[in-house]
Amino acid sequence: MQNTHPIDAAVEIHRGDLEALADQVWATPELLYGEFASCAAHADVLRAKGFHISEAVTGIPTAVMGEAGSGGPVIAILGEYDALPGLSQVAGIAEPRPLVEGGNGHGCGHNLLGAGALLAACALKDWLEATGTPGRVRYYGCPAEEGGAAKAFMVRDGAFADVDAAITWHPDCFTRVDDPESLANTRMDFVFTGRASHAAATPHLGRSALDAVELMSVGVNYLREHMVNGARIHYAYLDAGGTAPNVVQATARVRYSIRAPELADMLALVERVKDVARGAALMTGTSVEFRVFSAVSNNLVNEVMDAAMQRVLDELGGVPFDAADRDFARAIQATLSPTDIEAPYRGIAMEPRPGETLCDYVVPLRPGGEKMIGSTDVSDVTWAVPTTEVLVATHAIGTPGHSWQITAQGKSPAAHKGMTHAATAMARLGQMLITDGKLLSEAKAEHARRLTRSPYVSPLPADLAPPLVPRGA
Repeated sequence: MQNTHPIDAAVEIHRGDLEALADQVWATPELLYGEFASCAAHADVLRAKGFHISEAVTGIPTAVMGEAGSGGPVIAILGEYDALPGLSQVAGIAEPRPLVEGGNGHGCGHNLLGAGALLAACALKDWLEATGTPGRVRYYGCPAEEGGAAKAFMVRDGAFADVDAAITWHPDCFTRVDDPESLANTRMDFVFTGRASHAAATPHLGRSALDAVELMSVGVNYLREHMVNGARIHYAYLDAGGTAPNVVQATARVRYSIRAPELADMLALVERVKDVARGAALMTGTSVEFRVFSAVSNNLVNEVMDAAMQRVLDELGGVPFDAADRDFARAIQATLSPTDIEAPYRGIAMEPRPGETLCDYVVPLRPGGEKMIGSTDVSDVTWAVPTTEVLVATHAIGTPGHSWQITAQGKSPAAHKGMTHAATAMARLGQMLITDGKLLSEAKAEHARRLTRSPYVSPLPADLAPPLVPRGA
Protein backbone atom coordinates (compact mmCIF):
# COMPACT_ATOMS: atom_id res chain seq x y z
CA MET A 1 0.00 0.00 0.00
CA GLN A 2 1.49 3.36 -1.03
CA ASN A 3 0.81 6.48 1.05
CA THR A 4 -0.02 8.63 -1.98
CA HIS A 5 -3.58 9.54 -1.04
CA PRO A 6 -4.15 12.58 1.22
CA ILE A 7 -5.97 10.35 3.74
CA ASP A 8 -3.26 7.70 4.08
CA ALA A 9 -0.71 9.72 6.06
CA ALA A 10 -3.37 10.48 8.68
CA VAL A 11 -4.19 6.78 8.96
CA GLU A 12 -0.53 6.05 9.63
CA ILE A 13 -0.33 8.72 12.36
CA HIS A 14 -3.11 7.10 14.38
CA ARG A 15 -2.50 3.45 13.47
CA GLY A 16 -0.47 2.50 16.56
CA ASP A 17 -2.98 3.95 19.00
CA LEU A 18 -5.88 2.17 17.35
CA GLU A 19 -4.06 -1.14 17.10
CA ALA A 20 -3.53 -0.83 20.85
CA LEU A 21 -7.25 -0.15 21.29
CA ALA A 22 -8.11 -3.26 19.26
CA ASP A 23 -5.85 -5.37 21.48
CA GLN A 24 -7.24 -3.78 24.65
CA VAL A 25 -10.80 -4.64 23.62
CA TRP A 26 -9.70 -8.16 22.64
CA ALA A 27 -8.41 -8.59 26.21
CA THR A 28 -11.73 -7.52 27.81
CA PRO A 29 -14.36 -9.46 25.83
CA GLU A 30 -17.85 -8.40 26.87
CA LEU A 31 -21.26 -9.60 25.72
CA LEU A 32 -24.19 -7.68 24.28
CA TYR A 33 -25.17 -4.57 26.25
CA GLY A 34 -22.48 -5.31 28.84
CA GLU A 35 -19.57 -3.75 26.91
CA PHE A 36 -18.81 -1.13 29.58
CA ALA A 37 -15.01 -1.44 29.51
CA SER A 38 -14.91 -1.62 25.71
CA CYS A 39 -17.21 1.37 25.29
CA ALA A 40 -15.21 3.37 27.82
CA ALA A 41 -11.99 2.53 25.98
CA HIS A 42 -13.44 3.85 22.72
CA ALA A 43 -14.72 6.96 24.47
CA ASP A 44 -11.25 7.58 25.95
CA VAL A 45 -9.66 7.42 22.50
CA LEU A 46 -12.33 9.67 21.02
CA ARG A 47 -11.69 12.18 23.79
CA ALA A 48 -7.91 11.99 23.37
CA LYS A 49 -8.24 12.53 19.62
CA GLY A 50 -10.35 15.67 20.05
CA PHE A 51 -13.81 14.44 19.12
CA HIS A 52 -16.95 15.88 20.69
CA ILE A 53 -18.39 12.98 22.71
CA SER A 54 -21.98 11.87 23.24
CA GLU A 55 -22.36 8.98 25.67
CA ALA A 56 -25.31 6.65 26.32
CA VAL A 57 -26.61 7.38 22.81
CA THR A 58 -30.43 6.98 22.66
CA GLY A 59 -30.31 5.86 26.29
CA ILE A 60 -28.10 2.81 25.67
CA PRO A 61 -25.31 2.90 28.28
CA THR A 62 -22.76 1.15 26.06
CA ALA A 63 -23.33 3.24 22.93
CA VAL A 64 -21.00 6.17 22.28
CA MET A 65 -20.67 8.75 19.51
CA GLY A 66 -17.85 11.11 18.58
CA GLU A 67 -18.11 13.96 16.06
CA ALA A 68 -15.58 16.26 14.41
CA GLY A 69 -15.80 18.97 11.74
CA SER A 70 -18.45 21.54 10.93
CA GLY A 71 -20.98 22.25 8.21
CA GLY A 72 -21.22 20.13 5.11
CA PRO A 73 -22.48 16.54 4.92
CA VAL A 74 -22.42 14.18 7.90
CA ILE A 75 -20.62 10.90 7.24
CA ALA A 76 -21.22 8.14 9.80
CA ILE A 77 -18.62 5.44 10.37
CA LEU A 78 -19.97 2.50 12.33
CA GLY A 79 -18.00 0.48 14.86
CA GLU A 80 -18.80 -2.48 17.10
CA TYR A 81 -17.05 -4.07 20.10
CA ASP A 82 -19.20 -6.87 21.51
CA ALA A 83 -17.80 -10.38 21.98
CA LEU A 84 -19.31 -13.88 22.04
CA PRO A 85 -19.76 -16.41 24.85
CA GLY A 86 -17.60 -19.51 25.11
CA LEU A 87 -14.87 -18.38 22.69
CA SER A 88 -12.09 -17.46 25.10
CA GLN A 89 -8.79 -18.36 23.45
CA VAL A 90 -5.07 -17.68 23.81
CA ALA A 91 -3.89 -15.40 21.00
CA GLY A 92 -1.26 -16.31 18.48
CA ILE A 93 -1.43 -20.10 18.70
CA ALA A 94 -3.04 -22.65 16.39
CA GLU A 95 -4.61 -24.94 18.95
CA PRO A 96 -7.72 -24.53 21.12
CA ARG A 97 -6.64 -23.23 24.52
CA PRO A 98 -9.03 -20.93 26.40
CA LEU A 99 -7.66 -18.05 28.43
CA VAL A 100 -10.65 -18.47 30.74
CA GLU A 101 -12.48 -21.79 30.71
CA GLY A 102 -15.94 -21.09 29.32
CA GLY A 103 -15.12 -17.39 29.01
CA ASN A 104 -16.01 -14.86 26.35
CA GLY A 105 -13.94 -14.19 23.27
CA HIS A 106 -13.80 -11.99 20.19
CA GLY A 107 -14.70 -14.82 17.83
CA CYS A 108 -16.15 -12.44 15.22
CA GLY A 109 -13.37 -9.84 15.22
CA HIS A 110 -15.37 -6.97 16.66
CA ASN A 111 -12.31 -5.77 18.58
CA LEU A 112 -10.88 -4.97 15.15
CA LEU A 113 -14.18 -3.69 13.78
CA GLY A 114 -14.59 -0.93 16.34
CA ALA A 115 -10.95 0.15 16.38
CA GLY A 116 -10.69 0.09 12.58
CA ALA A 117 -13.79 2.23 12.19
CA LEU A 118 -12.45 4.70 14.75
CA LEU A 119 -9.10 4.78 12.92
CA ALA A 120 -10.97 5.78 9.76
CA ALA A 121 -12.82 8.49 11.67
CA CYS A 122 -9.55 9.85 13.10
CA ALA A 123 -7.98 10.05 9.64
CA LEU A 124 -11.03 11.77 8.16
CA LYS A 125 -11.08 14.23 11.07
CA ASP A 126 -7.44 15.17 10.45
CA TRP A 127 -8.08 15.65 6.74
CA LEU A 128 -11.10 17.89 7.42
CA GLU A 129 -9.05 20.03 9.82
CA ALA A 130 -6.00 20.21 7.56
CA THR A 131 -7.98 21.25 4.47
CA GLY A 132 -10.72 23.31 6.11
CA THR A 133 -13.28 21.37 4.08
CA PRO A 134 -16.88 21.71 5.30
CA GLY A 135 -18.13 18.36 6.54
CA ARG A 136 -18.48 16.23 9.62
CA VAL A 137 -17.33 12.75 10.47
CA ARG A 138 -19.22 10.92 13.17
CA TYR A 139 -18.04 7.69 14.77
CA TYR A 140 -20.81 5.48 16.16
CA GLY A 141 -19.74 2.96 18.78
CA CYS A 142 -22.56 0.43 18.47
CA PRO A 143 -23.01 -2.35 21.05
CA ALA A 144 -24.84 -5.66 20.87
CA GLU A 145 -24.64 -6.57 17.18
CA GLU A 146 -24.52 -10.22 18.22
CA GLY A 147 -28.25 -10.66 18.76
CA GLY A 148 -29.04 -7.43 20.58
CA ALA A 149 -29.93 -5.22 17.59
CA ALA A 150 -28.62 -1.98 19.13
CA LYS A 151 -28.47 -0.20 15.77
CA ALA A 152 -32.15 -0.96 15.20
CA PHE A 153 -32.97 0.79 18.48
CA MET A 154 -30.63 3.66 17.57
CA VAL A 155 -32.26 4.07 14.14
CA ARG A 156 -35.76 3.87 15.60
CA ASP A 157 -34.91 6.51 18.20
CA GLY A 158 -33.39 9.03 15.76
CA ALA A 159 -29.62 8.66 16.15
CA PHE A 160 -29.14 8.75 12.35
CA ALA A 161 -31.75 11.40 11.54
CA ASP A 162 -29.23 13.99 10.25
CA VAL A 163 -26.69 11.60 8.70
CA ASP A 164 -26.07 11.81 4.93
CA ALA A 165 -24.28 8.48 4.42
CA ALA A 166 -22.87 5.63 6.49
CA ILE A 167 -19.83 3.37 6.05
CA THR A 168 -18.86 0.25 7.94
CA TRP A 169 -16.73 -2.87 7.60
CA HIS A 170 -16.28 -6.37 8.95
CA PRO A 171 -13.26 -8.66 9.29
CA ASP A 172 -13.31 -11.47 6.74
CA CYS A 173 -11.05 -13.86 4.86
CA PHE A 174 -11.53 -11.99 1.55
CA THR A 175 -11.38 -8.28 0.70
CA ARG A 176 -14.53 -7.20 -1.10
CA VAL A 177 -17.67 -5.10 -0.96
CA ASP A 178 -20.23 -7.06 1.02
CA ASP A 179 -23.15 -8.64 -0.79
CA PRO A 180 -26.43 -6.75 -0.32
CA GLU A 181 -28.53 -9.69 0.87
CA SER A 182 -29.39 -10.22 4.53
CA LEU A 183 -32.30 -11.73 6.44
CA ALA A 184 -34.80 -9.75 8.48
CA ASN A 185 -34.86 -11.37 11.90
CA THR A 186 -36.96 -11.27 15.06
CA ARG A 187 -35.80 -12.90 18.28
CA MET A 188 -38.87 -13.57 20.38
CA ASP A 189 -39.41 -15.35 23.67
CA PHE A 190 -42.50 -17.52 24.12
CA VAL A 191 -43.26 -17.82 27.83
CA PHE A 192 -45.73 -20.55 28.74
CA THR A 193 -47.42 -20.72 32.14
CA GLY A 194 -49.26 -23.78 33.40
CA ARG A 195 -49.91 -25.42 36.77
CA ALA A 196 -47.61 -27.59 38.84
CA SER A 197 -48.80 -30.86 40.35
CA HIS A 198 -47.57 -34.26 41.52
CA ALA A 199 -46.76 -36.06 38.28
CA ALA A 200 -47.75 -39.49 39.68
CA ALA A 201 -50.49 -38.86 42.26
CA THR A 202 -52.40 -36.00 40.60
CA PRO A 203 -51.23 -35.62 37.02
CA HIS A 204 -54.75 -34.64 35.95
CA LEU A 205 -54.42 -31.43 37.96
CA GLY A 206 -51.25 -30.35 36.20
CA ARG A 207 -50.95 -28.22 33.09
CA SER A 208 -47.50 -28.68 31.60
CA ALA A 209 -45.78 -25.63 30.16
CA LEU A 210 -43.01 -27.93 28.91
CA ASP A 211 -45.56 -29.93 26.93
CA ALA A 212 -46.70 -26.67 25.37
CA VAL A 213 -43.15 -25.80 24.26
CA GLU A 214 -42.68 -29.25 22.77
CA LEU A 215 -46.00 -29.08 20.93
CA MET A 216 -45.03 -25.65 19.63
CA SER A 217 -41.87 -27.22 18.20
CA VAL A 218 -43.98 -29.83 16.39
CA GLY A 219 -46.27 -27.15 14.98
CA VAL A 220 -43.38 -24.98 13.81
CA ASN A 221 -41.75 -27.98 12.16
CA TYR A 222 -44.91 -28.55 10.11
CA LEU A 223 -44.96 -24.82 9.29
CA ARG A 224 -41.51 -25.05 7.65
CA GLU A 225 -43.04 -26.60 4.51
CA HIS A 226 -45.16 -23.50 4.01
CA MET A 227 -42.66 -20.67 4.47
CA VAL A 228 -41.32 -18.34 1.78
CA ASN A 229 -38.05 -19.34 0.13
CA GLY A 230 -35.05 -18.35 2.20
CA ALA A 231 -36.93 -18.16 5.50
CA ARG A 232 -35.30 -19.70 8.57
CA ILE A 233 -36.58 -20.57 12.05
CA HIS A 234 -34.32 -21.62 14.94
CA TYR A 235 -35.03 -22.03 18.64
CA ALA A 236 -33.34 -22.51 22.01
CA TYR A 237 -34.83 -23.56 25.35
CA LEU A 238 -34.20 -20.89 27.99
CA ASP A 239 -36.26 -22.50 30.76
CA ALA A 240 -37.46 -26.10 30.58
CA GLY A 241 -39.41 -25.81 33.82
CA GLY A 242 -37.07 -27.47 36.26
CA THR A 243 -35.12 -30.68 36.73
CA ALA A 244 -37.62 -32.80 38.68
CA PRO A 245 -39.53 -35.18 36.38
CA ASN A 246 -42.05 -35.93 39.12
CA VAL A 247 -43.29 -32.32 39.11
CA VAL A 248 -45.43 -31.11 36.23
CA GLN A 249 -43.58 -28.11 34.83
CA ALA A 250 -45.54 -24.95 35.54
CA THR A 251 -43.31 -22.63 33.47
CA ALA A 252 -41.24 -22.95 30.33
CA ARG A 253 -39.64 -20.46 28.01
CA VAL A 254 -38.24 -20.83 24.51
CA ARG A 255 -36.54 -18.22 22.30
CA TYR A 256 -37.21 -18.32 18.58
CA SER A 257 -35.21 -16.61 15.85
CA ILE A 258 -37.55 -16.03 12.89
CA ARG A 259 -35.96 -14.88 9.63
CA ALA A 260 -36.96 -14.08 6.05
CA PRO A 261 -35.34 -12.27 3.12
CA GLU A 262 -37.90 -9.44 3.22
CA LEU A 263 -39.11 -7.54 6.26
CA ALA A 264 -42.80 -7.89 5.39
CA ASP A 265 -42.47 -11.66 4.97
CA MET A 266 -40.62 -11.94 8.27
CA LEU A 267 -43.33 -9.99 10.12
CA ALA A 268 -46.03 -12.20 8.58
CA LEU A 269 -44.09 -15.34 9.56
CA VAL A 270 -43.82 -14.06 13.14
CA GLU A 271 -47.62 -13.91 13.29
CA ARG A 272 -47.90 -17.50 12.06
CA VAL A 273 -45.42 -18.70 14.68
CA LYS A 274 -47.43 -16.86 17.32
CA ASP A 275 -50.55 -18.68 16.14
CA VAL A 276 -48.73 -22.00 16.53
CA ALA A 277 -47.82 -21.00 20.09
CA ARG A 278 -51.42 -20.08 20.85
CA GLY A 279 -52.49 -23.47 19.56
CA ALA A 280 -49.93 -25.23 21.75
CA ALA A 281 -51.23 -23.31 24.76
CA LEU A 282 -54.82 -24.24 23.92
CA MET A 283 -53.92 -27.94 23.58
CA THR A 284 -52.21 -27.99 26.99
CA GLY A 285 -54.48 -25.72 28.99
CA THR A 286 -51.65 -23.25 29.51
CA SER A 287 -51.25 -19.57 28.68
CA VAL A 288 -48.55 -18.00 26.53
CA GLU A 289 -46.95 -14.57 26.50
CA PHE A 290 -44.91 -13.16 23.60
CA ARG A 291 -41.85 -11.02 24.34
CA VAL A 292 -39.75 -9.54 21.52
CA PHE A 293 -36.09 -9.59 22.55
CA SER A 294 -34.67 -7.90 19.45
CA ALA A 295 -35.37 -7.51 15.75
CA VAL A 296 -33.55 -6.33 12.63
CA SER A 297 -34.53 -5.58 9.05
CA ASN A 298 -33.18 -6.97 5.82
CA ASN A 299 -30.56 -4.95 3.97
CA LEU A 300 -31.53 -2.10 1.62
CA VAL A 301 -28.86 -2.07 -1.06
CA ASN A 302 -27.27 1.12 -2.39
CA GLU A 303 -25.52 0.37 -5.66
CA VAL A 304 -24.00 3.86 -5.89
CA MET A 305 -22.30 3.51 -2.52
CA ASP A 306 -21.15 -0.05 -3.22
CA ALA A 307 -19.69 0.90 -6.61
CA ALA A 308 -17.83 3.81 -5.05
CA MET A 309 -16.38 1.53 -2.37
CA GLN A 310 -15.31 -0.94 -5.07
CA ARG A 311 -13.43 1.86 -6.87
CA VAL A 312 -11.65 2.67 -3.62
CA LEU A 313 -10.69 -0.97 -3.06
CA ASP A 314 -9.45 -1.40 -6.63
CA GLU A 315 -7.26 1.69 -6.24
CA LEU A 316 -5.99 0.59 -2.85
CA GLY A 317 -5.31 -3.04 -3.73
CA GLY A 318 -5.11 -5.99 -1.39
CA VAL A 319 -3.83 -6.21 2.18
CA PRO A 320 0.00 -6.39 2.17
CA PHE A 321 0.56 -9.62 4.10
CA ASP A 322 4.09 -11.01 4.53
CA ALA A 323 5.63 -14.46 4.86
CA ALA A 324 5.19 -14.58 8.64
CA ASP A 325 1.49 -13.77 8.25
CA ARG A 326 1.13 -16.63 5.80
CA ASP A 327 2.97 -19.04 8.06
CA PHE A 328 0.55 -18.41 10.94
CA ALA A 329 -2.43 -18.59 8.58
CA ARG A 330 -1.16 -21.93 7.31
CA ALA A 331 -0.99 -23.23 10.89
CA ILE A 332 -4.58 -22.09 11.45
CA GLN A 333 -5.72 -23.79 8.25
CA ALA A 334 -4.21 -27.03 9.56
CA THR A 335 -6.94 -26.99 12.25
CA LEU A 336 -9.68 -26.72 9.60
CA SER A 337 -11.29 -29.27 7.31
CA PRO A 338 -10.99 -29.08 3.52
CA THR A 339 -14.68 -28.18 3.45
CA ASP A 340 -14.05 -25.22 5.77
CA ILE A 341 -11.31 -23.92 3.49
CA GLU A 342 -13.29 -24.41 0.28
CA ALA A 343 -16.56 -22.87 1.53
CA PRO A 344 -15.61 -19.17 1.25
CA TYR A 345 -14.53 -19.64 -2.37
CA ARG A 346 -18.03 -20.85 -3.23
CA GLY A 347 -19.36 -17.57 -1.87
CA ILE A 348 -17.38 -15.59 -4.44
CA ALA A 349 -17.73 -18.02 -7.36
CA MET A 350 -14.03 -18.91 -7.38
CA GLU A 351 -12.35 -22.27 -7.58
CA PRO A 352 -10.36 -23.06 -4.41
CA ARG A 353 -6.70 -22.18 -4.74
CA PRO A 354 -4.61 -24.95 -3.14
CA GLY A 355 -1.99 -23.55 -0.82
CA GLU A 356 -3.51 -20.07 -0.62
CA THR A 357 -3.59 -18.99 3.04
CA LEU A 358 -4.46 -15.28 2.97
CA CYS A 359 -6.25 -13.04 0.48
CA ASP A 360 -3.89 -10.31 -0.76
CA TYR A 361 -6.14 -9.21 -3.65
CA VAL A 362 -9.54 -7.55 -4.14
CA VAL A 363 -12.57 -9.59 -5.20
CA PRO A 364 -14.66 -8.03 -8.01
CA LEU A 365 -17.99 -6.42 -7.18
CA ARG A 366 -20.94 -8.83 -7.07
CA PRO A 367 -18.92 -11.93 -7.95
CA GLY A 368 -21.93 -14.22 -7.65
CA GLY A 369 -21.59 -17.60 -6.04
CA GLU A 370 -23.33 -19.41 -3.23
CA LYS A 371 -24.89 -16.97 -0.79
CA MET A 372 -24.34 -17.63 2.91
CA ILE A 373 -26.79 -15.15 4.36
CA GLY A 374 -27.25 -14.11 7.97
CA SER A 375 -28.73 -11.14 9.80
CA THR A 376 -27.22 -7.91 11.07
CA ASP A 377 -28.44 -4.69 12.65
CA VAL A 378 -26.41 -2.75 10.08
CA SER A 379 -29.42 -3.43 7.86
CA ASP A 380 -31.58 -1.03 9.85
CA VAL A 381 -29.04 1.72 9.19
CA THR A 382 -29.32 0.98 5.45
CA TRP A 383 -33.00 1.94 5.62
CA ALA A 384 -32.17 5.22 7.37
CA VAL A 385 -29.28 6.44 5.16
CA PRO A 386 -27.30 5.29 2.10
CA THR A 387 -24.86 2.71 3.48
CA THR A 388 -22.06 0.47 2.28
CA GLU A 389 -20.11 -2.27 4.07
CA VAL A 390 -16.68 -3.52 3.10
CA LEU A 391 -15.22 -6.88 4.10
CA VAL A 392 -11.45 -6.92 4.56
CA ALA A 393 -9.11 -9.88 4.98
CA THR A 394 -7.83 -10.21 8.53
CA HIS A 395 -7.65 -13.99 8.99
CA ALA A 396 -6.83 -17.25 7.23
CA ILE A 397 -9.05 -18.30 4.34
CA GLY A 398 -11.61 -20.79 5.56
CA THR A 399 -11.65 -19.68 9.19
CA PRO A 400 -15.24 -20.11 10.38
CA GLY A 401 -16.94 -17.11 11.91
CA HIS A 402 -17.72 -17.37 15.62
CA SER A 403 -14.82 -19.74 16.24
CA TRP A 404 -11.82 -20.01 18.55
CA GLN A 405 -9.64 -19.65 15.46
CA ILE A 406 -10.96 -16.11 14.89
CA THR A 407 -10.16 -15.23 18.50
CA ALA A 408 -6.66 -16.71 18.14
CA GLN A 409 -5.98 -14.46 15.13
CA GLY A 410 -7.55 -11.32 16.63
CA LYS A 411 -4.29 -9.71 17.79
CA SER A 412 -2.03 -10.96 15.00
CA PRO A 413 0.01 -8.71 12.72
CA ALA A 414 -2.17 -9.87 9.83
CA ALA A 415 -5.30 -8.75 11.70
CA HIS A 416 -3.74 -5.33 12.37
CA LYS A 417 -2.81 -4.97 8.69
CA GLY A 418 -6.32 -5.84 7.60
CA MET A 419 -7.81 -3.42 10.13
CA THR A 420 -5.60 -0.59 8.87
CA HIS A 421 -6.49 -1.44 5.27
CA ALA A 422 -10.19 -1.28 6.13
CA ALA A 423 -9.74 2.06 7.87
CA THR A 424 -7.94 3.47 4.86
CA ALA A 425 -10.70 2.35 2.50
CA MET A 426 -13.46 3.78 4.70
CA ALA A 427 -11.68 7.09 5.21
CA ARG A 428 -10.97 7.44 1.49
CA LEU A 429 -14.63 6.82 0.68
CA GLY A 430 -15.69 9.30 3.36
CA GLN A 431 -13.47 11.92 1.77
CA MET A 432 -15.01 11.19 -1.64
CA LEU A 433 -18.54 11.57 -0.30
CA ILE A 434 -17.71 14.90 1.32
CA THR A 435 -15.97 16.39 -1.73
CA ASP A 436 -18.02 14.87 -4.55
CA GLY A 437 -21.47 16.36 -4.25
CA LYS A 438 -22.69 14.47 -7.33
CA LEU A 439 -21.71 11.11 -5.84
CA LEU A 440 -23.48 11.81 -2.55
CA SER A 441 -26.57 13.16 -4.33
CA GLU A 442 -26.79 10.04 -6.50
CA ALA A 443 -26.47 7.79 -3.45
CA LYS A 444 -29.22 9.69 -1.65
CA ALA A 445 -31.46 9.69 -4.71
CA GLU A 446 -31.11 5.92 -5.08
CA HIS A 447 -31.91 5.49 -1.39
CA ALA A 448 -35.05 7.61 -1.75
CA ARG A 449 -36.20 5.59 -4.78
CA ARG A 450 -35.82 2.31 -2.96
CA LEU A 451 -37.72 3.63 0.05
CA THR A 452 -40.57 4.69 -2.23
CA ARG A 453 -40.87 1.13 -3.51
CA SER A 454 -40.50 -0.45 -0.05
CA PRO A 455 -41.33 1.92 2.82
CA TYR A 456 -39.48 1.19 6.04
CA VAL A 457 -41.38 -0.27 8.97
CA SER A 458 -39.37 -0.75 12.14
CA PRO A 459 -39.38 -4.41 13.19
CA LEU A 460 -39.18 -3.27 16.82
CA PRO A 461 -42.29 -2.53 18.89
CA ALA A 462 -42.44 1.17 19.64
CA ASP A 463 -42.37 0.62 23.40
CA LEU A 464 -39.60 -1.99 23.46
CA ALA A 465 -36.41 -0.91 25.23
CA PRO A 466 -33.03 -2.57 24.68
CA PRO A 467 -32.32 -5.38 27.13
CA LEU A 468 -29.79 -3.35 29.10
CA VAL A 469 -27.23 -5.00 31.36
CA PRO A 470 -26.69 -3.26 34.73
CA ARG A 471 -23.27 -1.71 35.27
CA GLY A 472 -20.88 -4.14 36.84
CA ALA A 473 -22.93 -7.22 35.96
